[in-house]
Amino acid sequence: MFRFERLDVWRKGLEFAEMIYDVTRTFPDDERFGVVSQMRRSVVSISSNVAEGSGRSSNKDFAHFVEIAYGSLMEVLSQIAIAERRSYINNETKTTLYQRGEQLARMLSGLRSSLRKDTTH
Repeated sequence: MFRFERLDVWRKGLEFAEMIYDVTRTFPDDERFGVVSQMRRSVVSISSNVAEGSGRSSNKDFAHFVEIAYGSLMEVLSQIAIAERRSYINNETKTTLYQRGEQLARMLSGLRSSLRKDTTH
């Protein structure tokens, strides 16, 4: 088992990606290369950066990749708002996705903080 596979935040990132893939499956066909593609790339980047960072030689480097993952999460949340404004998702779906995103944001922030503490000692 790799280090990242033991991280709850990595697993939650995968679950969030599955949710985004499921939701975007219902978007209009003409958005396939637009918001659908962008949302999927951004959401995949979350768990991917956690995994990549976990393989780095220092916690400082790992923390940097966690910051990138956090930024990708912010992209997805913005894209969810766009999807709602375009009526691709309803308010209930947006709320569910935002709640999952908030949970993931807290987890990423916690991981980043713990990695930074390890680099200051």
